[in-house]
Amino acid sequence: MWQPVLMINGYLISVLGLAMLIPAFLDMYWTRAGWSHFLSSSIICLFIGLSLFLANRMNIKKITLQQGYLITVCGWVSLTLLGTLPFLLYGSIPHFADALFETMSGLSTTGATILPDVEIMPKAILLWRSILSSLGGLGIVMFAVAMLPFLGIGGMQIFQRENSDIDDKFMPKFNYIAKRIMLVYILLTAACTVSLYGVGMSWFDAVNHAMSAIATCGLGIKNASVGFYDSVSVEVVLSLFMVLGALPMTFYIMLVQNQDLHSFRTQQVITFLKVLAVYILFTSCWLVFEGVYGFWEALRYSSFNIISIVTTTGFASTDYMQWGAFAGTLFIIFALTGGCTGSTSGSIKIFRWQVILAFLRKSLTIATDPNRVLPIKVGSLTVSNAVVSSVFVFFAGYMLSIAALSVLVALSGLSFETAFSAVIACITNSGPGVGPIVGPAGNFSSLPDAAKYVLAFAMLLGRLEVVTILVVFTKNFWRK
Repeated sequence: MWQPVLMINGYLISVLGLAMLIPAFLDMYWTRAGWSHFLSSSIICLFIGLSLFLANRMNIKKITLQQGYLITVCGWVSLTLLGTLPFLLYGSIPHFADALFETMSGLSTTGATILPDVEIMPKAILLWRSILSSLGGLGIVMFAVAMLPFLGIGGMQIFQRENSDIDDKFMPKFNYIAKRIMLVYILLTAACTVSLYGVGMSWFDAVNHAMSAIATCGLGIKNASVGFYDSVSVEVVLSLFMVLGALPMTFYIMLVQNQDLHSFRTQQVITFLKVLAVYILFTSCWLVFEGVYGFWEALRYSSFNIISIVTTTGFASTDYMQWGAFAGTLFIIFALTGGCTGSTSGSIKIFRWQVILAFLRKSLTIATDPNRVLPIKVGSLTVSNAVVSSVFVFFAGYMLSIAALSVLVALSGLSFETAFSAVIACITNSGPGVGPIVGPAGNFSSLPDAAKYVLAFAMLLGRLEVVTILVVFTKNFWRK
C-alpha cells in the first residue's frame, strides 16, 4: 500500500527542493547573505525526495482511494515540514512554530502571517513565501481534479467513474488535464506579472504579487499590503486576476476547446460573479449611507477588499475594520462564501452553496406539497442524491471543525471572538480575520504557540476539504 505513496511523496519533495534553488541563485545576486541556507535546504530535500522516489520506484497503473488520501495528506504535511527549512536555517523565522505557521500559510494559500514587519525580511525569504503559495495553488487544483470526484463533495464529478480506484484508464485523462492546467496557471501568473509591472510595480513586487494573486494566497511583501501602493490601477489589475484565480482552471480549457458551456462549471462561474456583484453593491451602499466614504471611494475600497476575501486571497487595500462593527460580520460572511470548485480558492465554495440552497428550496416546496416529486437542480443541471448527501457531510464537518477549533484556540488564552475570527480566517484560507489582533491591520505573531499549531491544522483542514483529513483518522480507513 505504501510504495506508491512514498514514491509520489518523494517526487513532490524533490520538486520542493528544486524550487529552493530559485531563491538560492537569486540571493547570490542580491545580497550573497543567505544563498547557502537555501542551497542546504535544497540538498536536504533532494536527498530525502530522491531516496524515497528511487527506493519505491514502480510503474503505477492503479492507485486505490485509500492511497489517494494518504498521498494527499502525507504530501501536504511533508512539504510543510520541509518547507520550514529556509526560514529556520536563514534565521529570518528562527522559531519552529512560527516557521511552520508561515509555511503552512503559503502552501495552503491562506496568506496569514506571523511577521510583524514583513518589509525587513530578505528578498529571498519574501520570494520563498510567494513560491510556496504558487506551489500550493497549483497543488490544490490538481487535488481538485484528482481527488474531489471520488469524495463527491466538490462538484468535480466530470471525472467520476463507477469504481473508486484511480486506474490506468483514468491516469492518461488526468495527465492531459494536469498539463493544460499547469500551462493555464503559468500563463495567468505571467500575464498578471506583466500587467502589474505595466501599472508601476517593480519587477520583484509584480512577480510576488502575481504568484500570490493567482494562488489566491495574499501573502504580501508590504506591511500595509496592497494599501502601500495606493493605486487604483494596481487594485483593478489584482482584482481581475484574483477573480480569474478563483474560477475553475478547467473552465479555461473548456473555453479554448469550445466544449459545452452549460456544465456545472459555467453555472457556478455565473453565480460566483453575481454573488460578488451583490456583495460589492450592498457594501458600497452601506458605506455611503453610513458616511464612511463617498460613492466612488466606497465602490473602490469595497470592490477590492470584498473580491480579496471572497476569493480567499487576503490582500487588503485598507483596514476595513475601521468601517464599523458591522464590517466584521460582513467579512466573516464573505470569507465563508469562497470561489469556484476546481480553482485555487478556499472556503465552502459556490457549488456547495448552490446545492445547499437548491435542497432547501426543494424541502420548502415539498413541505407545502408532500406528494410532489422534485429533483434537486443547480441551474439546468440535476444533482444526484449522493452528491447532495456528500455536500451536507462536508458542511457539517466544516461547521463542527470551526466550533471545535475555536474552543481549542480560545483555551490557549485568547478571547473567543479572536479565536473564532482566527479559525474562520485559517479554515477558509482567506488570511486576515476580523478584530485588532488578526484583522487586516494585524498579524498572528502575538498568538501563543499552541494557537499557531491549531491554526496551522485549520489551514490544512480547510485546504484539503475537511473530509480528506478526517477520514484518515477513522478506524475503517485503516481496517481496509
